[in-house]
Amino acid sequence: MSESVKMGRRPVLAALSAVGLGGAPFIARAQSPIVIKFSHVVADKTPKGQASLKFKELAEAKLPGKVQVQVFPNSQLFGDGKEMEALLLGDVQMIAPSLSKFDRYTKKIQIFDLPFLFDDMEAVDRFQHSAAGQSLLDSIKPRGLQGLAFWHNGLKQLSTNKDKLERPEDVKGLKFRIQASDVLETQFRAMGANPQKMAFGEVYQALQTGVVDGQENTWSNMYSQKFHEVQKTIAESNHGVIDYMVVTNSKWWDGLPPDVRKGLAEAMAEATEYGNKLAGDFNARDKKLIGEAGKARIQQLTKDDVAAWRKAMEPVLKKFEGDIGADLIAAAQKSNR
Repeated sequence: MSESVKMGRRPVLAALSAVGLGGAPFIARAQSPIVIKFSHVVADKTPKGQASLKFKELAEAKLPGKVQVQVFPNSQLFGDGKEMEALLLGDVQMIAPSLSKFDRYTKKIQIFDLPFLFDDMEAVDRFQHSAAGQSLLDSIKPRGLQGLAFWHNGLKQLSTNKDKLERPEDVKGLKFRIQASDVLETQFRAMGANPQKMAFGEVYQALQTGVVDGQENTWSNMYSQKFHEVQKTIAESNHGVIDYMVVTNSKWWDGLPPDVRKGLAEAMAEATEYGNKLAGDFNARDKKLIGEAGKARIQQLTKDDVAAWRKAMEPVLKKFEGDIGADLIAAAQKSNR
């Protein structure tokens, strides 16, 4: 073979060696970061918003050049009615829905919607860190989902556009916005109220226009969404918990390179600890700010008042014990001290 032919082949061979399947250069492909779209429905300044931004910071620091985390708050990509479908379709890689959203994937997670199950957030935390609580992260894997962590929001308070909110009879006949949850629907019907399923992003306007009379939420959610400006009374009921599960597509997660999956898991653990501490701080701060705003009156409940609410909601636990499991409920109750 002539020297000129050999010379002519060299550039071709060099080009071929740098090209992978489909004509994409191997070097360029190796340097392309894995894009992780993290979608959620609340504001950046909430505990969930801050925890997701902390996860982005930590993940990109632990895996420089390997991952790029894009956070989309306030239902910018998908509302809470569509985000689960988007995750399963691969349109996003991580979401952090309220635990109420998982009842169609496993009935066991309905445990978090049961009223007056946990005495305080410390009890919630103990249960979520227990073997029984951790098992719930894997309980949705048969449906193509993988739970990564529990993120706190806080205990729920009840609010209405009425002047009185002390006993269950004060909500009889009123319309309350709820998340799409069979347990929450049963809870309000047990009190003689009318539950209305509604996306989180629609709640302020519904309260403002009187489409619904009230809602249940944490102090931080009420303050960040300005619900206190369109409600007259907020009862400090602490009757339930709003927490989230950070969830991903199980096939996508299992298909990640081991070092990337390990780095993301470490970032998630640190972001969870950071966000859960913030949740407590934010709720204490925002309760104070709501009181200072003077728009809605904070109604303190007596022990007798709370006992009346507990009694009204007792049938809810009995109705769902079979679906959730008496053993799981007992494990949750054991977390109270």
